[in-house]
Amino acid sequence: MDRFELRRLDYSLSEDHTDLQSAYRQFFKSQCGIETVWAAEGSGFDKSLWERLCATGATTMALPEAAGGDGATLVDLTLVAEEVGRAIAPVPWIDHVCATRLLATLDALGDEAQSAALINGEQLACLDPRVDGRGGKRLIPAGSVADHVVFRDGDDVVRLSFATRPAKVDNIGRLPMAWVDPASADHRLVLGSGTEAVASYQRALDEWRVLMAAALTGLLEATMLAAAEFAKTRYTLGVPIATLQGISHPLANVAITVEGGRNLARRAAWFLDNEPDERPELAASAFVFMAQEAPRAATTAVHVQGGLGVSAEAASAAYLLRARGWALAGGDPAASAKQIAELVCAREAASTSRVASLLPSGAGRSI
Repeated sequence: MDRFELRRLDYSLSEDHTDLQSAYRQFFKSQCGIETVWAAEGSGFDKSLWERLCATGATTMALPEAAGGDGATLVDLTLVAEEVGRAIAPVPWIDHVCATRLLATLDALGDEAQSAALINGEQLACLDPRVDGRGGKRLIPAGSVADHVVFRDGDDVVRLSFATRPAKVDNIGRLPMAWVDPASADHRLVLGSGTEAVASYQRALDEWRVLMAAALTGLLEATMLAAAEFAKTRYTLGVPIATLQGISHPLANVAITVEGGRNLARRAAWFLDNEPDERPELAASAFVFMAQEAPRAATTAVHVQGGLGVSAEAASAAYLLRARGWALAGGDPAASAKQIAELVCAREAASTSRVASLLPSGAGRSI
């Protein structure tokens, strides 16, 4: 898509985009079946799958060429994120990509050896995707497997590393989540301070939200298609249950949610890359929309499959858990919703102020 297509609400993909998404769809289809997902639930991380994913250039592509990467756009990354979600792959690709892009922005990838290790995924990085910048102990989605944890502490952006990684805590998203206490870190390095550093961290949070929204879109589409296939092969009174309005209409609503979430994520990604100050609320909007709708829609898809859908052996149950858990990995979505309101109100207030400044003295006042 060219520079202005997403601004015009044209969400069609170019041939290169289609090839990119097809390549990663095929990768996860061949390398990450549901058995792989179940086998990794204990740790939330499949190291072998991660190494194979990194070998495809999935981590390198995300960084700018100046930092040794391939310079992929954020729209490109949403296509990969969608496939991560479609496979519910037990790899912290979103966390690592957003953290390393932030490190590159702050010129803090480290020396040549460490930089290469981060770019190639040999060392894992993650960040705290919460909205606020409060200090203290915090729950990090990839905290139990990361070599570097990047977080905001007031006006500072800090990187932590641990000789012994924090222990994973159980969570419904089956993520490698852990409580991270900055006070217990073996190494603590301030990467940047002040307004510019905080703005860079906010940008990383927006990227995390956009990519998580894309992942939830892929997750939900896979769940919907499984339910639709089930409905086409189950009969009642001699007809497929898919022909019943009580089945087909809810599934149609799920399809609408999938397309809406996909388009919103791509639009948010385009604006972040091209006009970041024009629609700053879109990233949080994409995340909040999918955080609210993905669990509801995934529940609908599971209900279509009846008792089979909620059984522990059903793939749909695994997808439902992650639809709920992944959406909470960034904290309470209501905090992002509050941020949307603040951004929109600030823009409207600025617009009103500009209009008022152009009016003649006394114009618009009541007589």
